[in-house]
Amino acid sequence: MEQFLKALETGNSVVNTFIWTTLGLVLLLATGLLTTVITKVFQVSHLGHWWKNTIGSLFKKDVISHDNSGKAISPFQALCTALAATIGVGNIAGVAAAIVIGGPGAVFWMWIAAFLGMMTNYSENVLGIFYRRRNEKGEWSGGAMYYLQDGLGSKKGCKGIGKVLAILFAVFTLLASFGIGAMGQVNKIVVNIESAFPIQALKDVVLYEGVTLYSLIIGITLVALAAAITLGGLKRVASFAEKVVPFMVVLFILGSLVIVGVNYQNILPAFGSIFSTAFTPIAAAGGVAGATIREVMVQGFKRGVFSNEAGLGSSVMVHSNSNVKEPVKQGMWGIFEVFADTMIVCTLTALVVLTSGLYNLDTGVLAEGVTDATLVATAFNSVFSFGNIGSKFVAIAILLFAFTTVLGWNHYGTKAWEYLFGVKSTKVYKVIHLVMILFGALLTSSLAWDISDTFNGLMMIPNLIGVIALSGLVCKITKNYLDRQKGLDVEPMLSAFKDEE
Repeated sequence: MEQFLKALETGNSVVNTFIWTTLGLVLLLATGLLTTVITKVFQVSHLGHWWKNTIGSLFKKDVISHDNSGKAISPFQALCTALAATIGVGNIAGVAAAIVIGGPGAVFWMWIAAFLGMMTNYSENVLGIFYRRRNEKGEWSGGAMYYLQDGLGSKKGCKGIGKVLAILFAVFTLLASFGIGAMGQVNKIVVNIESAFPIQALKDVVLYEGVTLYSLIIGITLVALAAAITLGGLKRVASFAEKVVPFMVVLFILGSLVIVGVNYQNILPAFGSIFSTAFTPIAAAGGVAGATIREVMVQGFKRGVFSNEAGLGSSVMVHSNSNVKEPVKQGMWGIFEVFADTMIVCTLTALVVLTSGLYNLDTGVLAEGVTDATLVATAFNSVFSFGNIGSKFVAIAILLFAFTTVLGWNHYGTKAWEYLFGVKSTKVYKVIHLVMILFGALLTSSLAWDISDTFNGLMMIPNLIGVIALSGLVCKITKNYLDRQKGLDVEPMLSAFKDEE
């Protein structure tokens, strides 16, 4: 078994390196840059418009009201469900790991990835709405597999390649939903709960090396909760997400602001370190060996995509379930999703780490006894020290973040399964996903996270090929929308299928 895992780790490392340092990274940058340029830097030039039509419209009935048909969800529910899947362990442990491995400069490249990713995510969601269709239950089904099959596939000589890429995307989505969407998230939940809320009697019962009865009980509890929510379908997942996501994000932001506020004298040095080490890495990052500029960039981009998922084509599968008819309107929610996830939550996590004093801004050395896994919790504990409230708060935050990520990815996997095997058998996928949640509680290796990285990258490649190939259409749909906003009398571009408009 040990030899098998070692061989798996070696093979995964080769694929992961190829994806994240060559092909995938180039595609990610090219797509973000292309979609930003062709839309005339929409995320900046129309900042007021997309802000007004997203967070500025939260009190409008058509944005927050539920769809009585049960076949669609509101734009706000779509956002919350997408954020449920994107705001996860990557926003806490992922940011800390990026800083420890690549130095503070990784945060700068995370911002660049997010800035470009706003328009990648926008484009994905525009295409998702444009190419979505109703399934046998009358529910919306959309995602990269549909705009690859019907969009890319409609181009001359591309029918075969469009279908192949669509199938590959769906397969990689299924695999990723078992990794990042189940095992990896749950494994982090278990580790943090056991550390912050130790029950010695349960920890003393060792099932096998590194796994206790406590781990099993937490795993079974999470499976039961996930089953109660996910087996009820998207409406129940979305209803749960719209209640939990805003609460957990606001709470984490407030807690982070307190930490940063207490350490206010370190705010300017922290930002200075982010900018200065983005191009001139710390000579001994992590106290071991210096990180190259390439490594800093890779860590920033990889963790940025892992966090906000722009480029993966994942969140479009839930955005496509929105009751919105206008592709651009849902696309703007995609812009806000990336902004909230990376520019706000990830930035605050980075500032918590860099202002805490636990990470030496000059040498990259961590305080004694601190690791990347415990960095954020220790930073919170340095301010909220009474009764280890800080570490308990982070453990609960990771629990909520990771659990809602599991729920969001369950929907992604369900849609991928539906595309491959039909809507009638999706219950089979949901049961398999629940089993993977339990496996996550019983894992002792970090291999699940490494494999999740690889599957993320594999999802990204066919999706980005589709977005690049259809970028001209995104430009046309955007121009059509903006022309109508100016009062011009042009026919709306709402769907590739006239009977779906």
